[in-house]
Amino acid sequence: MTTVRRSGFLALVFACCLQASAQDQPAEAAIRATIDHYFRGHATGDAAHFRLAFLPTAHIEGIRDGKFTSWSLDEYCGLFDGKPAQDEAGRRRTVDSIDVSGDAAMARATLDHGATVFTDYFVLLKVDGTWRIANKVYHGHKR
Repeated sequence: MTTVRRSGFLALVFACCLQASAQDQPAEAAIRATIDHYFRGHATGDAAHFRLAFLPTAHIEGIRDGKFTSWSLDEYCGLFDGKPAQDEAGRRRTVDSIDVSGDAAMARATLDHGATVFTDYFVLLKVDGTWRIANKVYHGHKR
């Protein structure tokens, strides 16, 4: 392959990557907004934020105290009393990664809740133009 052809090919590949990345930016921003609702649910203890983030059919699953747990969205929301945790000021939550493919995505978040750090994995779907969490699995470990 000549240098000119190779340069043209590399420019085309670079342009395609930029275009794909630019197309994912609005999706990533919308996914972050959805996960922010989830974070606000934790920060405030207000389950209404979870209902904005999750599809009504969502399940939240993980291992808690050595046993498999699976909650429907209603069961999960019932775990929150509408008040922030006493140590809320010291808690931190971050979105670590987002991977988008059309109307489907996955995201990973870290929730640093004092003595326990949670890693959450979300599967998201874009339904009727809005990104929602379809399911979540988590892992928690003590410091």
